[in-house]
Formats: sequence, C-alpha cells, structure tokens
Amino acid sequence: MKLNLKIWRQENATVKGKMVDYPMEGIEGDMSFLEMLDVLNESLVAKGEEPVEFDHDCREGICGSCSLQINGEPHGPDKLIATCQLHMRSFKDGDTIVIEPFRAKAFPVIKDLIVDRSAFDRIQQAWGFISVNTSGNTVDANATPIEKTNADASFDAATCIGCGACVAACKNASAMLFTSAVVSKYALLPQGEVEATERVKAMVRQMDAEGFGNCTNTGACEIECPKGISLENIARMNREYMRATTKG
Repeated sequence: MKLNLKIWRQENATVKGKMVDYPMEGIEGDMSFLEMLDVLNESLVAKGEEPVEFDHDCREGICGSCSLQINGEPHGPDKLIATCQLHMRSFKDGDTIVIEPFRAKAFPVIKDLIVDRSAFDRIQQAWGFISVNTSGNTVDANATPIEKTNADASFDAATCIGCGACVAACKNASAMLFTSAVVSKYALLPQGEVEATERVKAMVRQMDAEGFGNCTNTGACEIECPKGISLENIARMNREYMRATTKG
C-alpha cells in the first residue's frame, strides 16, 4: 500500500509548526496505525532525520495516550476504538492521511503530535476521588447494596480513559464529557454521596479554570469517544451541579 502522510511537525511549544509530507510504500493492511508510524520513524532515523514524536503506551486501547487527530477525526475513521486499535486496512492504496495533534487551548502542543493533557489530571485532582477513613473501620464493599442500574451506569462512566477525544471533537473544546464521567461514576454510588456537593463544584470550577469551552450539546464528543461515554453523564452532572449550588 502506498500512502502520502501529511504530519504536523512542531519543534516545541514556543515555535510555529507546519505540515510535512511523507510518502510511504509497502504498508500492510494488518499493521496498526502506530506500527505504521514506527515504520516511518525507522526510515527517518536511518536517513539521519528527526523522528515524529507521538504519545503511546499500552497499545491496547486502555491508557488513552495515543491521541491523534486523523483526517479531522479524533482516533481516526473507525468508531469505539483508540488510535492504537486502528489498522491500516481502514485506508486505501494511494490515500492521503492528515495526522495532527488534538487541538484545544487547554491542550498545548509539546512537540509534533504530543500535547499536554495535564489539565485533565488537575480536574481529577480537584475532587475526582472519594475520601474514606478506613483506619480500623474497614467495610467490605459488597456489604453496601447498590441498584444494578446504578452500578452498571457507574461502571460505564468509569470506562473513560481520559484520552481527550471529546475535547478534540467539540467545536468549543469542551471537557464536559470527561468531567461528567468522573462525577457520574461517584454520584451513582452511595460511597460518593458524602462528598457529592463539594466534588461537582470543585471539578467544574477547575474545568473552567483550565480554559475548556462550554457544552452546546452537539453530541460530537459521544460519537468520537473511543469508549462510547454517553451524553447522559453531562445531564447528570448538570443536575448534580444545580443541586450543589442551590442547597441551603
């Protein structure tokens, strides 16, 4: 398979980047997208050129590191997969593939295709956890009954891998889907009710402070999410926030 890659190259966060063309040959359909980039980098290194920097880790669709904008779509043309699960059989011989980093003010480019997504970490750190004092008072989690519908919805929200595709897909670069997934997985469980009021306020406050845009319910985030996180979580977070800010 012959391909023409148009890849965003940017030396660091302080300089302007540009698209660079890389013609490739001998690409097999069974290669993953990241394996194809590995082949490109091997050829660049062999020629004494700088390889293309991109994030990756598990390559199993779990960690969310492999966040690339491919032909204008987060993670590429296939649905419910991360970039590392995308295979070259999804493309045709002679195709031009445009590869860019995720674009958002809150995700500044570090180098080439790598962006700084630590904004998500700070939202998580704002209150994306449960504070429980288990010292001398441990309780088996199974001792607390939870309705199956709530448990299932919480688990679905917890499948978010924090890749940032929702932000990249949104015309406003909103982080509502990510933030609402974290809020939801605790709001649906009795263990999360104790800190529910402060949690949603703190996380929304941090989300806004990071410079993410507002949600306008276009639904692009759910469509492009590799884990299919539902918009219902945004509605749930809005209800949680309304309840938290009108108490008392």
